[in-house]
Amino acid sequence: MELTLTLEKMPAWLNDEGQATYILKADQDFIQLQRLLGQQITIEFVNEKYCANCGNRFEQLYRMGFCQNCFFTSPQAGESIIRPELSRAHEGIEDRDLEFEKSYQLQPHLVYLANSGDIKVGVTRMGQRPTRWIDQGASEAIVFAETENRYQAGQIEVAMKSHLGDKTPWQRMLKNEIPEINLLEEKQNLKSKLEGDLAQFYSSDDQLWKIDYPVLEYPTKVKSINLDKEPQIEAVLKGIRGQYLIFEGGRVLNVRANTGYRVKLSFA
Repeated sequence: MELTLTLEKMPAWLNDEGQATYILKADQDFIQLQRLLGQQITIEFVNEKYCANCGNRFEQLYRMGFCQNCFFTSPQAGESIIRPELSRAHEGIEDRDLEFEKSYQLQPHLVYLANSGDIKVGVTRMGQRPTRWIDQGASEAIVFAETENRYQAGQIEVAMKSHLGDKTPWQRMLKNEIPEINLLEEKQNLKSKLEGDLAQFYSSDDQLWKIDYPVLEYPTKVKSINLDKEPQIEAVLKGIRGQYLIFEGGRVLNVRANTGYRVKLSFA
C-alpha cells in the first residue's frame, strides 16, 4: 500500500490501557501507526516542501515548518508561542494579531512537571492535556499549577527554570533511559518556590499521569535521519515515541521537525 502525505505533527491520544496511540494523516486516508510495528516500511521524500501556514511551496522552510515570511509575520509563530512569559494579550497589547493572541493566550493554562529522561517544567493549554506530554515522549507527568492565562503560566515557568530544566533530553528519552523521579514529591518541594501572586495558582490536582509507548525494542544508540541528505528510508519500524519514528538500528525520524515535507509512505 502506498500513501502520499505532507508531514505534520502526529495526532496522538491515550487508549484505555494508558498507551499512546498515533496516526499519520495522508491525502485521502489515515493510518494507525501501531499496525505497522515490526514491518518494513519505506518513506520517500519527493523533494517538495510546503509552508504549514500559507501552504505555498518553497525550496527551503525556515522554522516550525513555516516559510521565512510566515515565521516572522504569522501570530502562530509569535514570541509568546515559544516564550509564554512574553504574552501581552491580557494587557490588550498586540504582537502580531491581537484577536488571535487573545483567543490563544487568554484561556486556562497548565504548568507541569514531566519525566522524559530527566525532570522538566513546561507550559501548555488546559485542553492539551495529555497530548503535550505524549508529544514530548514523557513517561510521567503531573500538573504543578493552573492559571487563567498564558502570561501567568509563563511567569511560573520562568520561576521554576532556576530550579530545573525545560528541555527534553531526546536521546535518553528514545533509549528509554528514564530515571526514577517522584514527581509528586518534587511538586510539593517546589511549592515553596512560588512567591507572591503566583502562589495562588499552585494546583491541588495530584494525579500522576503515566504514559506507555508502542515500542517493540528500544535502541542503545540513536541517530537522527535527515530527509534532505537521505531522501529514502527503508527499514523495520520498531516503535513510536514522542514525535519520533524509531527504526531498526537506532535510526530515528522526528516527524514534527519535518513538518511540510512531502513524502510517500509504502508498506505491505
